[in-house]
This record gives sequence, structure tokens and C-alpha cells, in this order.
Amino acid sequence: MKRLLTAALCLGASTLLHAADAPDPALIKQGEYLARAGDCVACHTAKGGKPFAGGLPMETPIGTIYSTNITPDPSGIGDYSYEDFERAVRQGIGLNGSTLYPAMPYPSYARVSDEDMQALYAYFMHGVQPVEQANKDSDIPWPLSMRWPLAFWRGLFAPEVKPFEAGGRDPVVARGAYLVEGLGHCGACHTPRALTMQEKALDADDGDAYLAGSAPLEGWIAKSLRGDHKDGLGSWSEAQIVAFLKTGRNERTAVFGGMSDVVEHSMQYMSDADLSAIARYLKTLPPVNPDDKPFQEDRQVADALWKGDDAKPGAALYVDNCAACHRTDGKGYARVFPALAGNPVLQGEDATSLIHIVLEGGTLPATQTAPSTFTMPAFAWRMNDQQVADVVNFIRSSWGNQAAAVTAAQVAGLRKQPAPMLKAESLIGDTTGVKEP
Repeated sequence: MKRLLTAALCLGASTLLHAADAPDPALIKQGEYLARAGDCVACHTAKGGKPFAGGLPMETPIGTIYSTNITPDPSGIGDYSYEDFERAVRQGIGLNGSTLYPAMPYPSYARVSDEDMQALYAYFMHGVQPVEQANKDSDIPWPLSMRWPLAFWRGLFAPEVKPFEAGGRDPVVARGAYLVEGLGHCGACHTPRALTMQEKALDADDGDAYLAGSAPLEGWIAKSLRGDHKDGLGSWSEAQIVAFLKTGRNERTAVFGGMSDVVEHSMQYMSDADLSAIARYLKTLPPVNPDDKPFQEDRQVADALWKGDDAKPGAALYVDNCAACHRTDGKGYARVFPALAGNPVLQGEDATSLIHIVLEGGTLPATQTAPSTFTMPAFAWRMNDQQVADVVNFIRSSWGNQAAAVTAAQVAGLRKQPAPMLKAESLIGDTTGVKEP
């Protein structure tokens, strides 16, 4: 009897290990969903390129690296066993034993469960169209291009594979934590990094740096996702968070920058249950600033503009260029033109995102449940550096907003930089490389 039980357990383990060897439609479908949750297509698809074929340039402080081909072609991951795939995704170790650049968020993926890893492997091996495309070498100069020092970085800062544990938490909160800390790798953008480029915290237990907002990343500020009212999610309800993740817009703001990619290619395809779990988990994160207070509307500026008083610096520019969409009271039009009054994005310490939006404009992407697209024009051609600084300062100090002023020199510095771009071409309505098993 004992031998039979042992044989049955071994058979079960073997079946799980090799589940991806056969094109099981259910497993492939699960893997497709998980790949969406991880937003794999955004980084592994170059502008105008084939899905998952790699080649997307990523700027780093030491040079440019290029994402790799993760299609099941031999030039990609076609020769990977499950063990090879798992080592790359959860441990950051390539097929040749070298350490992957930490642009691949394997410190977060270390939390992904064995079952989900099996499903991901099934999808990438049997649900993605193979593309023959060689990987590009990085533009990082020698000796910084040597890979072996990365092994020390991985040993110091990347956790050992330890699939997520609920730890007695509410099941909905636990599911949200699993998605945020693991496949969602939200901390890769929204958690500040140390001088050695590791995230200062990988989960809420590591301290209040987790999801507390980042320095400028590819031209944008990834805002705090913690409970602060001024520049976090403290003033947002769970329903507003869900609406933002699903449609890219809510009563409080609209998506822009790199987060547009996340909504466009990932979040809009997730189930309502998972989006609600993410929202509920984020609402459990306390504020960083214990003295943080809810936004208090101040009607002084709105009343002055209503009476034709535009004496405040930047007010006339705002009326001429912005008020038609965002209104003189700064409240905008819900789910069309975002509110500026009380918008936490505008009240952070760093105004980089706001300056870039004024200079370069932006487009609110269409999604399955919110198909309308709205575009804000660029004002770089119409305003000089001082005028941009004036209108940005007006927005950041009106209607109850309280944020530090920016200078014309700061605007000039950002104007000289290349316009921040989204990571991948729009793939809405595309199958992102899925083929029938």
C-alpha cells in the first residue's frame, strides 16, 4: 500500500512537472491570462515588432539594453525546458548560466507559484507564435557590460524562490497581494530604489518604502500607491481604483505615461475579481506621512477666474489653454478630461510627469469597456520655459492643491530630453501571438 501511495505521488508530481509538454487548452488559457497579468508583452515587444519577439530598447544609467525574444522559436526560448524557464523567470539565471539584467523583475517573480509557472510555460511554448529573431546585444560599454558582477547583485538583493504565502490574511486581500507583489511586479516602478538599484522593499513587510513612489523612470514619476491622501491613494475608493485599472480613467484622474501600457496591455483584460482584490490590498497600505490629511477644496481661485480675475501668475495661460477641458474650478469632466483639483499626481514633490504632459501632450488609450480616446495637445511649441513653469505652478497651487513650485530651468532641462514614449505599439484587439492549440 505504501509503495502504491508513493508511486501515485510521484506520478502526480511528474504530471505537474511535464504539464506543459502537451498543449492542454485549459493550461494554455490560464497561462495567457497570467502573461497578461504580468504585462509581458509590453517589455518584450519592440515598436512595430512581433509580439514577444523582443528588441525593445530600455535606457539604463549605464547604457541601453534590449528585451529578449521569448517566443518558442530556437532564437527565443524554444529550446528551454521547464526548469530553464523557471530559473530565468524566478531566479534571473539565463540558459547559459549568466545572470539576467534586473530590468527583468525576477525579484518579484520569485513569489509566483509553481502552478502558475507551469501555466506560463505552457502558454509561451504552445500559445505564442514563434518568431525567428536574434537577440540584440546591449549598448553598455565594457567593462560595465560584463555579466559576472550581476551574480553578486542577484545574491545580495534577489530573494530565493519562495512562492507567496497568504499568512492567514483575508483571501481577497491575499489574492491582491499575490498579484501586486508577484506577477504584477508593481514595486518595480512604484517602489524607490537604492543607489545599487535594488528596490528598497519587496513587500509591505519590508517597510513603508514599498510602493511609496519612485524617482523619474523613463521620463515619468510612478506615484505612491499607499494610503497618503496628498500624493497616494488615500482619497480613492476601491471602486475608483478598479475603474482606473480597467478603463484607465475614473472620477479622480486619467492614465498617462508608462501606466498607459499597463492598462492597455494588462489590467483591462483581468477579471473584476482580481482587480477588486488588487484594489482591496492597496487600500490596506498605510500612508507614509502620518500627518497626511484629506484634500480640502479652496474656492478662491475658481471664484476669481469666474469673475474674470486672472492676475495670479499662470492664470491667464491656464484660461487660454487648459480651462476649456479642465474647467476654471479644476474639476474637469469625469472619465473624459481628468480633474486637476485634488489630483494626487499633481501634488507630489517631483513635477516631472506634469511638465512632460504639458510639453508633449498625451493620449488616453481606448479599452474594451471605455473605447473612447481623448488626446491632449502638446504645448512645447506654444509656450516658452517660463510660461510652462507658470502654468504648472498655477495648477499645483490652486483649488486646494499644495505642491512646491518648479522653475523655468527645470522645464528647460526636461525640454531637452527625448519625449518619453510608451513601451509598445497598441495591441488592443490583437491576440498578442496566441495560436490555437
